[in-house]
Amino acid sequence: MTFPFTPRNQPAPAWLVLLALAIGAFAIGTTEFATMSLLPYFARDLHIDAPTAGHVISAYALGVVVGAPVLTVLAARMARRTLLVWLMGLFALFNGLCALAPNYESLLALRFLSGLPHGAYFGVASLVAVSLVPLSRRNQAVGRMFLGLTVATIIGVPFANWLGQAVGWRWGFGLVAATGLLTVVLVALLVPRTGPAPGASPLRELGALKHLQVWMTLGVGAIGFGGLFAVYTYLADTLLQVTHAAPQTVPVVLGIFGVGMTLGNILVPWLADRALMRTAAGLLLWSAATTALFTLTAGNIWAVAITVFLIGFGGALGTILQTRLMDVAKNAQSLAAALNHSAFNLANALGPLLGGMAIAAGHGWTAPGWVGSLLALGGLALLLISVALDRHAAARAVMRR
Repeated sequence: MTFPFTPRNQPAPAWLVLLALAIGAFAIGTTEFATMSLLPYFARDLHIDAPTAGHVISAYALGVVVGAPVLTVLAARMARRTLLVWLMGLFALFNGLCALAPNYESLLALRFLSGLPHGAYFGVASLVAVSLVPLSRRNQAVGRMFLGLTVATIIGVPFANWLGQAVGWRWGFGLVAATGLLTVVLVALLVPRTGPAPGASPLRELGALKHLQVWMTLGVGAIGFGGLFAVYTYLADTLLQVTHAAPQTVPVVLGIFGVGMTLGNILVPWLADRALMRTAAGLLLWSAATTALFTLTAGNIWAVAITVFLIGFGGALGTILQTRLMDVAKNAQSLAAALNHSAFNLANALGPLLGGMAIAAGHGWTAPGWVGSLLALGGLALLLISVALDRHAAARAVMRR
């Protein structure tokens, strides 16, 4: 089967394959971030408070944490194209069922199931993206695939939020399911038909876990990225309760966040291809500063919109850590690449949890900003330790010569 824009028996151009992968990232980004923006609406409909509704977000994150390593290891001998089709098919199915969830308990379970394919899809898609370009442009290739996720925060999330206000939050999940099915078709048509990597096996993939730097990098993502999620999860409520913005303004601010994240994923990978670890450290400092700034600007719609844009720009950290994991995992790149999304969804669970605890403790809707700043600084501390370990190992290698 060939795609209409490609000659028969000729592989699709790299940009077209990246586009297909990016549409899958768009679907995932929409469901991940839109659920946060829809929180006030499904909380009201299911008769639960905002901190309890936050558990639905954490359930999805837990599904990613569990599914990324389990599915990647079990499917180690499966061709990447075939695996991507199955993963996105399951993703579309479970999101469609979320739209039909009758109560809080069923939605909680279905969000967990929806998260299972997330990390494995991004991990395998990242490896496919890197295989299409020269080594010197690998961050940019991964960044272009991730643009689907960031564009989701500009278009998909605000549109899903608008649907939630206009016709009901369930339609947001229906939108995600439809986009997932479109991805299944495009991946089947465009992704090169290649077999599994030579020597691939579940045991070899599990070998990634013996490398200390893999764990260090995962820790940077799990803690450092939690700051962004701590703020974003309660952004809609903060805009309504603190900024006193009109409900129709909320999707606009969410879109501004997405613009910042998209620009970050265009500009930052270019820098990372030249200085990976320095770029990562700079982004963590950026996140610490901008999430703290959120607490000071939340009262003014113009000021908070600019701050949200700046926070979104720091989301490019995901692309950088994806490449870092491929470097330190040696022959177990599939599992390492998938675990990146387990780490970020631990952040997705940790940030809302700590932010919700700060709100419940009476510190107000802006408290997640301070929580986010501390988490970003924690991630930076781990990154600096990781760099120091690299330098120590390099020095020892020189002394042995």
